[in-house]
Amino acid sequence: MRTSSNLKLGSISLAALLLAGVAHAQTLTGWAQMSAATFSDGPTSGQFITPNAFGTHLPPYVGRQPVQGFSGVLKGPRKNTFHFLVDNGFGAQGNSADNVLRAYALAIDWHTVQGGSGTVTPADWQSGRPRASFDAASRLQLNDARRNLTLPIQADSTHYYGNPANPLVDPAIRDGRLLTGADFDIESFRRDHKGNFWFGDEFGPYLVKTDAKGTVLRSEIPIPGVQAPQNKDVVAGKAVANLPGSGGFEGLAIDRSGHRLYTLLERTVTGDPVGTLRIDEFDVDTESYTGRRFVYPLDAKGSNIGDMVAFDDQRFVVLERNNGTATTPNLAPFKKVYLIDLEDVSAGGVVRKTELVDLMNLADPHDLDGDGSTVFTFPYVTIENVLVLDPRTLLVVNDNNFPFGGGRAAASDKTEFLRIRLPVSLVPAARDADRDADRDDE
Repeated sequence: MRTSSNLKLGSISLAALLLAGVAHAQTLTGWAQMSAATFSDGPTSGQFITPNAFGTHLPPYVGRQPVQGFSGVLKGPRKNTFHFLVDNGFGAQGNSADNVLRAYALAIDWHTVQGGSGTVTPADWQSGRPRASFDAASRLQLNDARRNLTLPIQADSTHYYGNPANPLVDPAIRDGRLLTGADFDIESFRRDHKGNFWFGDEFGPYLVKTDAKGTVLRSEIPIPGVQAPQNKDVVAGKAVANLPGSGGFEGLAIDRSGHRLYTLLERTVTGDPVGTLRIDEFDVDTESYTGRRFVYPLDAKGSNIGDMVAFDDQRFVVLERNNGTATTPNLAPFKKVYLIDLEDVSAGGVVRKTELVDLMNLADPHDLDGDGSTVFTFPYVTIENVLVLDPRTLLVVNDNNFPFGGGRAAASDKTEFLRIRLPVSLVPAARDADRDADRDDE
């Protein structure tokens, strides 16, 4: 909680600072990318998807699991190592039963003005040390070995989706009671003060709690009064869906103490004002919602949020987008990063919102991505990873929706990793100290 008046920064004053810093625009200071065809060992995947229109990376992926697309990120155990969450797999409950829910440790060798390869490699989940491949030591794997979930999962079936016409569920999934993309669509995750993980799901939407090794610790937790079409009560005919599919917990933040979670829905609940999203507060220790709710207003051009991370106990950084890409001529890409502020906003109120970064107009004076331009654009349809590295630096990464794409070209998308320098610090008192650091690693 901020108590010093030097740290108090409302939307108006931040906007003024950002405008004052326009001569030192939001700048790309580090860039890296990962090939679309990056795999780990695991059960055969992709048996239920339709090949993409590009004719590349054709399924199934025998004995392999895609390492992408990423939908959440945490800091790793070493500098420039990170833990990235993979979502449900192939974009739908009906095609992802053979995709195991995992998160991977990655090491980024940033391409900067000083050099660097711009490559991304596997790392050990615990230590951050380099690994030769994305193997068991590089990942967290979700499972319900203790049988705490109250909804049916693929591991309970003999054949995928319970259909005898489908292949047998892989023994590794059955024996380990591994969770799959037909069980949950995990889009966000955080670590609490006890070292447990909380995952935000879109199918319920549910919160899913696991220990540090990925084992589910309790039953899935619904949010009162909100049900997506895949919610178990909707499927059973006990409730009516009031949230669009793929509209659940795309954003999930946690306060500095690790005691309070903040869930942000991706889509509008039926009956709420058009273009507004719900932020709800959740108490980690009581494992219940507190009843405090705030309203996030989408930009007129925005249709979805992609991620949310806490900067401090009152302010959060949010990714917002539309579905436009470089290959959608009738819809210009809208991809921005905002700072929102809950301070002095009463429960039920609208959060204050200030634009931080236009991802379609980043300064790239050293052409770090090698495209021949000093203006960097990030036109991917889903950009679902943001992390505050320091008060003036953000990490932003796209979800490549493997094997699909069309973000930059008619091809499967790669995953790109951006390190972005803000023109001013999010902590005003730190601006002078940051001034001397402006050239570090740039």
